[in-house]
Amino acid sequence: MKILIAIIMFSIIILFHELGHFLLAKKNGIRVNEFCLGLGPTLFGVKKGETLYSIKLLPFGGACMMEGEDGESQDDRAFGHKSVWARMSVVVAGPVFNFIMAYILAVVLISCIGVDVPKVTGVIKGYSAAEAGIQEGDVIVKINHKPIHFYREVSMYNFFNPGEPMDVVYERDGERITSEIQPTYDKESGRYLLGIRASNEREKKSILSNLKYGVYEVNYWIWTTLQSLKMLVTGRVSVNELSGPVGIVKSIGDTYEESKSDGIFYIFINMINFSILLSANLGVMNLIPLPALDGGRLVFLLIEAVRKKKIDPEKEGMVHFVGLMLLLGLMVLVMFNDIRKIFL
Repeated sequence: MKILIAIIMFSIIILFHELGHFLLAKKNGIRVNEFCLGLGPTLFGVKKGETLYSIKLLPFGGACMMEGEDGESQDDRAFGHKSVWARMSVVVAGPVFNFIMAYILAVVLISCIGVDVPKVTGVIKGYSAAEAGIQEGDVIVKINHKPIHFYREVSMYNFFNPGEPMDVVYERDGERITSEIQPTYDKESGRYLLGIRASNEREKKSILSNLKYGVYEVNYWIWTTLQSLKMLVTGRVSVNELSGPVGIVKSIGDTYEESKSDGIFYIFINMINFSILLSANLGVMNLIPLPALDGGRLVFLLIEAVRKKKIDPEKEGMVHFVGLMLLLGLMVLVMFNDIRKIFL
């Protein structure tokens, strides 16, 4: 059951991404040859009009296959025959749809359980926060010029910037105060601590506030994804620590199992939270300017827009093909690590 739920969640998120490409392609009069869920051989397909709608063998991934997307085509409705701005709108639509999905789910989540406001419920003596004058009841609003809307942003900022001095802006009785905090390294936990306690309780907001905090929620996951990528690039985490589809399905399954004892509501909330993370993550990852990804295609289109001259489709297709092979190689490595972690 848990594997089925994980696959369904993963499939819906990918399908929504491809739906963005599909709808904008149709809007711009581009011929869509196939719209599929999954990868590999076709298990089932129905042709409606000019488009084959199919389900593939492997339940990971999906595609919106447009005429002339990766090569020359004489069809007037081919992807390459449309204006550069039309093509850009089609390419960027996939990630944008992921952010839209993440936002809708974020509003649902916040409406159900509220937000974890960054309110201090206690300070620990001997740590910098107490020495800086932070008190119970203070609400943190900024750290080093970064706006703070959730308490988890405080701990995550500290995680991504270990040991970094922090200019903390907090509110007390309507007044904003700025203090500098120097995190203290704790040998027992192996982490830098601020000496601040916070409650796990969430605060319910109004309907309009829920819409606003939905934006903050999506922004939080986008920021978290970018910071994680920064850690990968700088070597703070290795490729072996990445998770692919197998690892993600396992994580969703584990979360489902842990939530079962708390009831259906908590299963629903945890699955929604996981879906927000995955959808925002997929949107960000696809905008990375690497060949074969949406971000890589946007780079070529931007170059074309500046040069006012189309890049040779065959050369561009070859670049994307090489990029796809490299990405598939990385996926195989990550999948191997996921499987190895399961049996270790």
